[in-house]
Amino acid sequence: MARETRLGRIEISPTAVATIAGQAVLECYGVVGISSRGLAEVLYRNHRHQGVEVRLQDDAIIIDIYVIMEYGVRIKTVAHNVMERVKFAVEQALGVPVEQVNVHVQGLRVSNADR
Repeated sequence: MARETRLGRIEISPTAVATIAGQAVLECYGVVGISSRGLAEVLYRNHRHQGVEVRLQDDAIIIDIYVIMEYGVRIKTVAHNVMERVKFAVEQALGVPVEQVNVHVQGLRVSNADR
């Protein structure tokens, strides 16, 4: 993603967008972690951008996030909160509209406190 101004060019990598989105996801209640596409294993915190796919389309951003949620939460509500939080965080940081945030629930985990 690049923007031209009279002072020069600003370029933002999809990895940077994914990192912003990944951080926002990890702050959401009910999310245990971020997962790679097709895998139901939690990624390490320093690899949070790997569970986020970013596509740029007509100066808008489309984000796909692969998450693992806490067992027992209302999945629809948590997914909606993730969508809102990611959209807000990315738009605040970049000033570019986020067209879609798609949440893919890869699995559920029982917390250690319930065992």
